[in-house]
Amino acid sequence: MKNLIEKYSFMFVIAVVIVVFDQWTKWLVRVSLPLGATWLPESLEWLSPYARIVHWHNTGAAFGMFQGGSMVFTVLAFIVIGAIIYYFPQVEKNDWTLRVAMSMQLGGALGNLTDRLTNDGRVTDFLSVGTFPVFNVADASISVGTVILLLGVYIQERAAKNKVINEAVSSEKVEEV
Repeated sequence: MKNLIEKYSFMFVIAVVIVVFDQWTKWLVRVSLPLGATWLPESLEWLSPYARIVHWHNTGAAFGMFQGGSMVFTVLAFIVIGAIIYYFPQVEKNDWTLRVAMSMQLGGALGNLTDRLTNDGRVTDFLSVGTFPVFNVADASISVGTVILLLGVYIQERAAKNKVINEAVSSEKVEEV
């Protein structure tokens, strides 16, 4: 049991914080705004063309893509969650970007899956920015997790390339002596 806690505590702490925040914000929107209604504090009215809270439902994927695919995305969420839980212990402890990315993606997947299972296959979306599709905390977590993942891969590839170059330069210096 101690071994399991060691392996997964980092991931579950981040994922649980994301799920709790995601579900809390969605609950606030559901109880405070009728479906389709928009809200923005009066002091921020000037922001309304750019950002606002709007109560919306989504039966597709993140950012409103593939509407009507709720069952497919429910099954896909279970598969992704299972894969993340399976592969997480295999990630090196010092690979913080991959660990954070996987944790954020798990939290986002669990947040939206919770909505699908408790709201007739619908996910509550409420963040509206410009003309971008309405999204929620879980969607943002998945997206930011993906950016962190890509950044981590870039950093690792760059470090590996620099290591090869440095080793080549070092071996050339040794041969010159």
